[in-house]
Amino acid sequence: TADIDAYRKNRDLLYTALCDYGYECVKPDGAFYLFVKAPGGDADVFCKKARELDILIVPSDSFGCEGYVRISYCVDYDMIKRSLPYFKKLIED
Repeated sequence: TADIDAYRKNRDLLYTALCDYGYECVKPDGAFYLFVKAPGGDADVFCKKARELDILIVPSDSFGCEGYVRISYCVDYDMIKRSLPYFKKLIED
């Protein structure tokens, strides 16, 4: 069985930090990915800028959420922690 507490811990860290940085996020109840509104409204452009900082996110248009990106948090907790300064830089740029 999956350790649901680990997913919850990852979700809470990522969601709280991104909201604190100024991102608009949809907090999931039971998934392992977060939908985040792309600053500027263009998810493709935002994803390209993220890739320049080695952040891999995908546009959510094909998931029915136009203008949003999808971020998976089913990774190691420390990886999320290491990514946070890059997410902050991304929104500041």
